[in-house]
Amino acid sequence: MSIEDWRTQIDDIDRKLVKLMNDRTTCVIEIARIKKQEKLKVVDLDRERNVYQNVEKENLGPLDAGSLTRIFGRIIEECRRIEKQVTGEK
Repeated sequence: MSIEDWRTQIDDIDRKLVKLMNDRTTCVIEIARIKKQEKLKVVDLDRERNVYQNVEKENLGPLDAGSLTRIFGRIIEECRRIEKQVTGEK
């Protein structure tokens, strides 16, 4: 494949990632609504540990565990921010 073919493939993957990230965010918003209703805190460290464990378990490479931890750390950080907006938690 040419470099343009690879770039086209990356663009297709990026579009899928955007959709998946927005789907994930929709779930986060619904969870935040439940947390607000049930007066639960946004941060749930046990759940976050579980997310990292699930990601590590599913990883077959070539990304290493540290890379995925950093990527998912950023995802979790953004999800917390969105949850705090929905719940009104500071």
